[in-house]
Amino acid sequence: MWRLGSQHTRGQARLLGYAALVGIVAGLGGIAFYIATRVVEHYALGVWAGYYPEPHPGGEPSFAWLSAVAHPFHPWLLLLIPTLGGIVSGVLVFTLAPEAEGHGTDAVIAAYQHRQGQIRPRVPLIKIIASAITLGTGGSGGREGPIAQIGAGLGTALYHT
Repeated sequence: MWRLGSQHTRGQARLLGYAALVGIVAGLGGIAFYIATRVVEHYALGVWAGYYPEPHPGGEPSFAWLSAVAHPFHPWLLLLIPTLGGIVSGVLVFTLAPEAEGHGTDAVIAAYQHRQGQIRPRVPLIKIIASAITLGTGGSGGREGPIAQIGAGLGTALYHT
């Protein structure tokens, strides 16, 4: 009885360790996604269009290492830049990882239900890049869905290594 209990505890400890590792890696993926989004936003909307909203719409502080560059404001670029960002993001997703399409949570649920939780290793990277381009250029969307798919993809990659 004692040996059976100790094997069960060992399995639970290993599962807890995997869960903590996946949580840390998914959190780092979320941080990388946030930084990528802010960098794209800085260059696409700030440097190219001259649009620096203060305070930032999300209330987040500016990164000190991304300083504002004095450029004249070109409001017509605020129509063109999100369009180009959507095109670039769409081409990336549809050519490299079609399952990264959409907001992310549906793809994670579909992977769990139909593919035993398998998410290709390229999906988190493509999702980070494509979603950062979409959101950073002023496209519509949120951060939660992409972060869920990025975390699930990174967790799948850890589980299968």
